[in-house]
Amino acid sequence: MFDTIAAISTPRGEGGIGIVRISGPDSLCILSKIFKPKSGKKIEELRNFSINYGHMYDKDTVVDEVMVSIMKGPNTYTREDIVEINCHGGYLITEKVLELVLRSGARIAELGEFTRRAFLNGRIDLTQAEAVIDIIHGKTDKSISLSLNQLRGDLREQIHHLKKLLLDVAAHVNVVLDYPEEGIDDPLPENLVDNLHTVINTTDKLIKSYDQGKMIKEGVKTAIVGKPNVGKSSLLNTVLREERAIVTHIAGTTRDMIEEVVNLKGIPLVLVDTAGIRDTDDIVENIGVEKSRDMIDKADLVLFVVDGSRELSQEDMEIYERIDSHKVIGLLNKIDVETKVDITPLTKINKWIKISAKEKLGIDDMEDEIYRYVISGQVEDSSEKLIITNVRHRSALEKTKDAVNNIFDTINMGLPMDLIAVDLKEAMDSLSEVTGEISNEDLLDHIFSNFCVGK
Repeated sequence: MFDTIAAISTPRGEGGIGIVRISGPDSLCILSKIFKPKSGKKIEELRNFSINYGHMYDKDTVVDEVMVSIMKGPNTYTREDIVEINCHGGYLITEKVLELVLRSGARIAELGEFTRRAFLNGRIDLTQAEAVIDIIHGKTDKSISLSLNQLRGDLREQIHHLKKLLLDVAAHVNVVLDYPEEGIDDPLPENLVDNLHTVINTTDKLIKSYDQGKMIKEGVKTAIVGKPNVGKSSLLNTVLREERAIVTHIAGTTRDMIEEVVNLKGIPLVLVDTAGIRDTDDIVENIGVEKSRDMIDKADLVLFVVDGSRELSQEDMEIYERIDSHKVIGLLNKIDVETKVDITPLTKINKWIKISAKEKLGIDDMEDEIYRYVISGQVEDSSEKLIITNVRHRSALEKTKDAVNNIFDTINMGLPMDLIAVDLKEAMDSLSEVTGEISNEDLLDHIFSNFCVGK
């Protein structure tokens, strides 16, 4: 934490600009060894939060023409002195600038070390650090919106509010335990009981928001299933608006799963085109069929495709029997030709959409129904709601809720107030885990290992 680190913060490859970022106490000293401003000023004379034109030098040799940003701590991302060298983008030149910086006294940054320093220096808490990587990996506007809310500190503020409510209860409990001669009532006053109810209700809402947040962040695993030649691959191509899957009249053309992500009104839909499910002697195709059966069980949503131009077969019924009625939308395909199928026996499928994947009919209706299924009318105002997307947060909040429930059990059973003090500490420690006020090195290593080196 007391040395100076550097890394390339832009993607490797050719581009207009490449950025080499330096952070630490020797940032300006290192810059003075390798950069000469066009203005002729010394590095210490350059204004804070300024961009300066000049050249990078390796001794007397010009390395590149650059723009250098100078940002002095503590009002920076890491709360340390930061220098960003904007050089020409390219494989070689950014590496040469980085090499020059490292030879001048910096060391190469580890994965996520800039953001880790921001956390350890108190610039951000752990929820905000996790929001940074979520923004980088964000697939849709909605997922980025949730991450920006978290980066702004919305979750941190909610956690601090809950801790304040518990601290008020803890203060009363400690007075009762430490000063019994004061004659303070053993039962908790009504306002403090209300505090506990607020903590339970708030944590419960956050816990319940996780499934919704996970879908927005990671996507909805959606399996397109059906017997061979019902139009699954045509449907995938139509939704993607490109010829991603091979389409032929030959049964068994799709032998393995094809997975693609599509942005459905701000929600990432992970579409999986599966092999047609049927009995076959083809070893390769049979492996694909088994994967398809497995995907029916694992998917968040199943699109069961039925060929409207043919009567139901034993293969249709086998798939139907395996499907969970709570996560399926039925698609009656090939409505552009004469309909011969009778779907009345498929009683556990409540919603059917008539489509023609080939002629692109009914696709908007299908997408609207998928969207309604996913959001259940709850995500429209996600930018205004506090929704958690991290399983670590959910786990810590569940421990908080359990500890507060234990307090009510203690009160109802008339047990000693010492037990309340133990559960209060457990609840507050669990909340502190969310923000990183209580954390261990292994957890931090795991979180920041998901970052790139330059962040």
